[in-house]
Amino acid sequence: MPKSLWLLVIGMIVNVTGGSFLWPLNTIYINNYLDKSLSVAGIVLMLNAGASVLGNLIGGSLFDRFGGYRSILFGISITLLALVGMNIWNGWPHYVVFLTIVGFGSGIVFPSMYAMAGSVWPEGGRKAFNYIYVAQNVGVAIGAALGGFVASFSFQYIFLANLAMYIVFFFIAYFGYRSISIQTAKQTSLLNEKTFIKNKNKFTALILICTAYIFCWVGYVQWQSTIASYTQEINISLNQYSLLWTINGALIVLAQPLLSRAIKRFENNLKVQILIGTVIFMISFAVAARAEAFQLFAIAMIIMTIGEMLIWPAVPTIANQLAPKGREGFYQGIVNSTATGGRMIGPFLGGVLVDLFGMPTLFYSLIGLFIISFIITMIYDRSLKEKKNIPISVSS
Repeated sequence: MPKSLWLLVIGMIVNVTGGSFLWPLNTIYINNYLDKSLSVAGIVLMLNAGASVLGNLIGGSLFDRFGGYRSILFGISITLLALVGMNIWNGWPHYVVFLTIVGFGSGIVFPSMYAMAGSVWPEGGRKAFNYIYVAQNVGVAIGAALGGFVASFSFQYIFLANLAMYIVFFFIAYFGYRSISIQTAKQTSLLNEKTFIKNKNKFTALILICTAYIFCWVGYVQWQSTIASYTQEINISLNQYSLLWTINGALIVLAQPLLSRAIKRFENNLKVQILIGTVIFMISFAVAARAEAFQLFAIAMIIMTIGEMLIWPAVPTIANQLAPKGREGFYQGIVNSTATGGRMIGPFLGGVLVDLFGMPTLFYSLIGLFIISFIITMIYDRSLKEKKNIPISVSS
């Protein structure tokens, strides 16, 4: 693995660790500490995610035009300013404003990180994106493990820890990413109409797989919103809830060797990998629907994590393979904005369903979305006229 990719991995760990102090506890903070309903909490998280979608699209375009170094520093700077404000004013409605700005700034960063990973190690294929994915989950494991413990003393410490980690991330990016050379679309002169016309079938395939991807994220994000609040209602402690995310992150890191062996049978077909992951998601939520104690939630989380490990790295890999030269950032921006779109729609949709009909209806509705996602994944690549000329799968 190139040294530059190691720097991206380290930066991603620090970045996500900081964010993971806060995001698993957002709904709990809004619902329990700011005394707002789940529907209101869903709207707040929707604003945060909507700003991230905009940041993702802008960040991807900035990468193609100016490269990853400037794009990442720009996003970090915006986030740092918002986190400073959040540490000073974190009541209602100031929390909403700063959380929305944080979403925009961090949204700019992620597509550039993924696009840089694919650019600095193109021969690595799926491995480059898998390393970034694993780095994200190392950050989730560390941040979530510490978040519940820190929050048990004071939520103010959560805001402070998030700010401190982003300051560290800024220095890693400032000194580490400057030397990473990326060829931009401006340099390759590929920002023109013919590029999009020529690759219309690839772009159609991207939109379809991203549609399936967003449905998976709508379900996944319930663990951070409605399910998070539900666990509090059935007397599962904050430390136990945070432990669920520690299990998630730790399993992703520790199970990589076993996963690599397991997927060898279909390592050259990312489509099958995503389909299997989607079925596993269905099983996970069927278990969660019957859970009333921490142990069953932990089992559901373990099952879901296995599905996540199959789906999450595969979609950006497909996007990288479909992207025209010089448009990698734009395509990764679409993928990241899709994931963020799921995080935007999910909390609000879930909050409304729970408020009106209860948790069982939510779980059955999510399984229905996964079925739709499965069907779309089955047909997403039919728009590709010559499959052999458009790599939609890579070896791991």
